[in-house]
Amino acid sequence: MDEWHETEIRVRYAETDQMGIVHHANYLIWFETGRSEFCRAKGFSYKEMEDEDDALMVVAESYCRYKSPAYYEDVITIRTRVTEIRSRSLRFFYEIHRADDDTLIAEGETLHVVTDSNKTVRTLPEIYRNRLLAKPEKSFPADQAPS
Repeated sequence: MDEWHETEIRVRYAETDQMGIVHHANYLIWFETGRSEFCRAKGFSYKEMEDEDDALMVVAESYCRYKSPAYYEDVITIRTRVTEIRSRSLRFFYEIHRADDDTLIAEGETLHVVTDSNKTVRTLPEIYRNRLLAKPEKSFPADQAPS
């Protein structure tokens, strides 16, 4: 579970405040982007989990520590990894770096409880546990990921 998956994105104007600094709420959105791309690199998508196996990863906790500002037009790298897999929950850890100088901008984590579509807590299907523990296939920028 020590392997990182990296996703690059460029900060959009809409993600910044009047000073051109990224608004704090966007970091949780970027965590989700990193998490989605991490899962795709492991061979599945959220949609597949939900549609085919009635397994949803509900965010139960989120944490973000801001280290340095990100600005409009910065290219950032979202580094994502799984730090804990339990029978009914998963924990992801994230680092966000400025790509051109590798400055650590933020770090955080999210805890997810696995539920079914009726919001009943359930066991993480074994297929996803195995895929999450497997080596990633390949990393793609979010806008160039295979469909």
